[in-house]
Amino acid sequence: MRAPCAAQVARRPSWRWRPGAAIALLPAAVVLLAFWLLPLGHLIVLGGNDRDGAGSGYWEVLSSVQYLGSLAQTCALALMVTLSALLVGSISGVFLARQRFVGRSALVALLTFPLAFPGVVVGFLVILLAGRQGLFASLGMNLVGERWVFAYSLTGLFLGYLYFSIPRVILTVMAASESLDVSLEEAAHSLGAGHWRVIWDVLVPGLTPALVSCGAICFATAMGAFGTAFTLGTRLNVTPVAIYNVFTNYANFTVAAALSVILGVLTWGVLLMVRKWVRQSGGLL
Repeated sequence: MRAPCAAQVARRPSWRWRPGAAIALLPAAVVLLAFWLLPLGHLIVLGGNDRDGAGSGYWEVLSSVQYLGSLAQTCALALMVTLSALLVGSISGVFLARQRFVGRSALVALLTFPLAFPGVVVGFLVILLAGRQGLFASLGMNLVGERWVFAYSLTGLFLGYLYFSIPRVILTVMAASESLDVSLEEAAHSLGAGHWRVIWDVLVPGLTPALVSCGAICFATAMGAFGTAFTLGTRLNVTPVAIYNVFTNYANFTVAAALSVILGVLTWGVLLMVRKWVRQSGGLL
């Protein structure tokens, strides 16, 4: 039998018991148990209760066209927001990371400023842009005599989610771009590769783990965002608003809990798959 090589021995973690480390982890463990695991366990059990003989909350959700449509629409919206944010944010992030010019710091601060706004403020900004008294409404009246209003639809919600997703992508791509080895691109150019060939064969593969990681975070944020959707209108057929309506208007805690658990499982499943893929490719998430 061959002895393990030095690299394999070096990678083996040490599992020695350290009482000091256990004491240091105790406050975090208490907070996790009290404010996360116990409420989550109660939520899962509550979603399985039978209300008025209609079956468990999970059955009501999975057998309802309305709730399934809400979940599908939420997933589709989150996916579109994620792809759009990655496209816009990656181009801007690479440019800002590679270029130095007067006002660059101010521009980066301005582009990432939306991260400071809560969802309610983002929704209000969308209303000011595309609401009944917004800029697009005034422009439509002046041009065609008809108000252009789309703030209270999925289009407005898409703009709102995109508003706070792009800054996350820009910051992630800037950090990833600055850590790439520029000599690889220079070597590709010296071997005769064109600009677009270098982008697709060198730059994109180097940024892929960071893009996938950031895309997963954008997707999870869009799946569960409530403040923006609530500000734009409670008639939007997305799952966070559906949970609010079921919980507040009908006091149906069972279905609300089931919707919450299913939404969480869907989002967690996407994050788990992405985490596994990124780790295999050498990234971090």
